[in-house]
Amino acid sequence: MTHLSVVGCGNMGGALLQGLAASGDHTLVGCDIDPDARASVADYCETTDDLAVAAEADYVVLAVKPDSVGDLLPALDLDDDQTLISIAAGVSIDYLDDLTDANIVRLMPNLNAETRNMAAAVTGAVDDTVRALLDEVGEYAEIDESAMDIATALNGSGPAFVFYLIGAMADAGVDSGLDEEQAETLAAQTFKGAAETVLQSEQSIDELIDAVCSEGGTTIEGMELLWDSDVEERVGAAVHAAEDRSREMAAEFTDE
Repeated sequence: MTHLSVVGCGNMGGALLQGLAASGDHTLVGCDIDPDARASVADYCETTDDLAVAAEADYVVLAVKPDSVGDLLPALDLDDDQTLISIAAGVSIDYLDDLTDANIVRLMPNLNAETRNMAAAVTGAVDDTVRALLDEVGEYAEIDESAMDIATALNGSGPAFVFYLIGAMADAGVDSGLDEEQAETLAAQTFKGAAETVLQSEQSIDELIDAVCSEGGTTIEGMELLWDSDVEERVGAAVHAAEDRSREMAAEFTDE
């Protein structure tokens, strides 16, 4: 049983607590000064507004805005037998190392942790306990810290891009006669199933597209339009815009 606390019970911190609580195998603590934030996670963990209580955990997740790290982390006063898991975007391991004696893990999760379908990028002092925790709430990739900016864009910001695309497909369904709930269900489940197929299949994405297309059929008609458009360029540009912003945020801490 892992004793883990989350400092900052906003959207991402709350999603991690909700996902981890589903196993029932951990002692979980949510720490936040905002009573509404504590109330939002009260069904999944013990709650507190006392950093000293959060600091008793073996694994402490720092789920706060980057500009709060400099004040909060020294106040936690963690020891070298504890592990800090920081999800503060743009905050490097070197910056964190100057503020704590704890072992440091940088994690970029996403909101899908609450349904245990998270995609995460992780780097630093990743041990088997951290790996097991991440396995419980989704899929993860261990990366070099130098790749954290693109990971932040791809899996951290990515859910919003996917939500946008699901909405676009659902809107097309509504335009042609489906009601909103029907269209959203069909579009969302299609994305969910397609994503699971990519994860489980040994075929490339191009091969999977070919498997759905048949000559003269409906799919190839739609794919021809997509192949002739600049949608791939636009999606890539959105990812790289998020990557650039992550790099800018990291530079702000490097310059301090």
